[in-house]
Amino acid sequence: MGAMNITITRAAGLAGGVTASLLALLTTVPARAETASPARAAATAATSPARAEAGSVALPAPTGPRPVGTVTLHLVDRGRPDPWVPTEKARELMVSLWYPAAKGGGGTAAYMTAEEAKALLEGQKITEIPSEVVSGIRTHAVTGARPAGRPGTLPLVVLSPGFTMSRSSLTTLAEELASRGYVVAGVDHVHESFGTSLPGGRLAGCVACEEQERDPWKFGDKAVRSRQADVSFVLDRLLGRHPAWKGARLVDRSRIGMAGHSLGGAGASWTMLKDSRVKAGVNMDGSFFVPLPEQGLARPFLLMGAGEEHEPGGEDFTWARDWPRMTGWKRWITVKGGDHGSFTDYPLLTKQSARELEVTRAYVAAFMDRHLRGEDEPLLDGPSGAFPEVQFWR
Repeated sequence: MGAMNITITRAAGLAGGVTASLLALLTTVPARAETASPARAAATAATSPARAEAGSVALPAPTGPRPVGTVTLHLVDRGRPDPWVPTEKARELMVSLWYPAAKGGGGTAAYMTAEEAKALLEGQKITEIPSEVVSGIRTHAVTGARPAGRPGTLPLVVLSPGFTMSRSSLTTLAEELASRGYVVAGVDHVHESFGTSLPGGRLAGCVACEEQERDPWKFGDKAVRSRQADVSFVLDRLLGRHPAWKGARLVDRSRIGMAGHSLGGAGASWTMLKDSRVKAGVNMDGSFFVPLPEQGLARPFLLMGAGEEHEPGGEDFTWARDWPRMTGWKRWITVKGGDHGSFTDYPLLTKQSARELEVTRAYVAAFMDRHLRGEDEPLLDGPSGAFPEVQFWR
């Protein structure tokens, strides 16, 4: 496989080593040869416990002062067919909302459904552990908690996951932002993950995986444009005259941002170009499948990359190509020693790189605070002694 295809595989968030490394915590079986080097596989086997029990793995607690609530929405766009299954005449989406909540009791949300966890394991060809171990990962948001805040005051951030991944892969970041006073909408782009639970006991599989295997670049272009349409529809349903969520009145419609991992990051810039409601964006380790136009993107944008792949001169040429076309506020940073999964929950769950998501939470929150709240954030101005692994390139 050539360098270009390697870049596409990492950037699209395919079913390679990312999710397998998540599950290294749960089994002593070494990582498969096609997803990790022998040295990494040996290290994984040496540091992983023999077995994890359901509910024994917990996400880190949010650091903000607000309790967090969550709800799940099933949204149906009857104005367009599903891009991956044209016989489905309406596009279905599953969306999780995280938000500041009133204090009170209640059960915390499941990390994902049992069916989604089973599909995830099957997609990774991992048979050694039960699905309830993954679905039972402990979160901190209370299901159905009453939203709290003054009307029209809370910024909104949309999160879009990597390809084959579900919205749950960004739960730690979502809970963190919500605890700091943001409404967060995590979108499952149906038929692009190994499994998305839909109403009526249905489970949508990764139909798009077949198209990606045939032509990664053509697939990437189509997927980015489809995700933009997904996000714009979600904003329509949250901010329209008859919002799909009762807490929508709390959202400040003038302060909307988007952050995405991998393919979701690639979709952030295109969404900003097509939807002026999105004022600021973050691309976490994703290739730009759809080039920015020559007239450029004049709104704030943050590039967060992992390791050497996304340094200037690295394998992913699309960052250097599109960087000059970002004509607004911008930063290009990388996390030394990171990998493609560094911006998801997965490093925390392997207990090998818990530091990486601390970095992600700090920099994404600082970016949103600066550009959606107008706060002074020195963390974005250059290298920090608190995060020496973060390198500023431009």
